[in-house]
Amino acid sequence: MDCGQRVQNSVFECLLDAAQCKKLQSDLMKIMDKDKDSVRFYFLGNQYKTKIEHYGIKRSYDPEGVLLV
Repeated sequence: MDCGQRVQNSVFECLLDAAQCKKLQSDLMKIMDKDKDSVRFYFLGNQYKTKIEHYGIKRSYDPEGVLLV
């Protein structure tokens, strides 16, 4: 499936309907290495915090949490 536009090295923005999104998720899950790769889907809207799906290594971070430098 060709969709989306690269906005950074490994960041893509896609405008998808629900069926296209599920297909993209399925396709990516088949090819990713869950021990090495990290894939996140951010669903935009008012309730964005509850609309983040993460698969693979590296847990998601809390953007409003404590920042250590």
